[in-house]
Amino acid sequence: MARLLSHIERGQGNGGPIRIPSPDAGSPAFTIGITGAPGAGKSTLLGSLLAHVAQQDVRAAAVAIDPSSPISGGALLGDRVRMQSVSTDPRIFVRSMASRGRAGGVSDMTRAAVRCLHACGWPQVFIETVGSGQVDVDVSTIADVVVVVLNPGAGDEVQVFKAGLMEIADVFVINKADHLGAHVLRSDLNGLIASLPAGQVRPDVLETVATSGQGIGELWESVSENLRQAEQSGELARRRSRRSARELVEVAQAMLKRQIDAATHTAMFADIQSGVVSGDLSVWEAASRLLRAIPMEH
Repeated sequence: MARLLSHIERGQGNGGPIRIPSPDAGSPAFTIGITGAPGAGKSTLLGSLLAHVAQQDVRAAAVAIDPSSPISGGALLGDRVRMQSVSTDPRIFVRSMASRGRAGGVSDMTRAAVRCLHACGWPQVFIETVGSGQVDVDVSTIADVVVVVLNPGAGDEVQVFKAGLMEIADVFVINKADHLGAHVLRSDLNGLIASLPAGQVRPDVLETVATSGQGIGELWESVSENLRQAEQSGELARRRSRRSARELVEVAQAMLKRQIDAATHTAMFADIQSGVVSGDLSVWEAASRLLRAIPMEH
């Protein structure tokens, strides 16, 4: 499993793309996103949640996205270290992936990794994002349900107001609820939720202490109920249809980018570039000519 995910993470290697089948229609397969600002305790919360799920005799996998260095491109992959105790359970699989500079909190290969895990028999797959604050919302394009983790006393209520977290959250979790300020954050959240337009689904607001396991059972019940309601109402199918369309476009864009990158090392590109330098071609004209000259992948 680890080697297969490494193959996917490298861009599916030199041996051609991997055909990953979708899970059988009759088998439940769900993706749960865990996001929030750095320091909110996402990794600890996910570790406690995985332990709880394992106690229910449910197989689950976690893909933890770690930030990449903008200089070396490397990543510490520390999320896997923080979940080391639960990762030894045979029902749990934990994988760290580098963000590779991708803004939005997830890696480009996260979707393929999640699909692979589902196809290989992991019905519940969790995604923990980098934790990049206001732009950390891409997980909503992958996950069936999104849990936003907040930290009392850290100004997270301001993040909720300013960021797109209000639009993507299905469940708000006030982690470290034993700290001062938890009740203030909950009051602010409840006020914000009350101001949502009529007809918009109100996200749950829960309190947890991940280090002790407090509230973890209630969190799993809330996630399960959100999935059940989304499935019954048809919203889950609509979300997945939108995600499929977005993924198709993003894969096509990635294929085109590879072709363009390869073309920059050819004489054809040098000729087009010289036309821009000499003033014979505008940048737009040159780009159009470049696209017409690139052989498309099949």
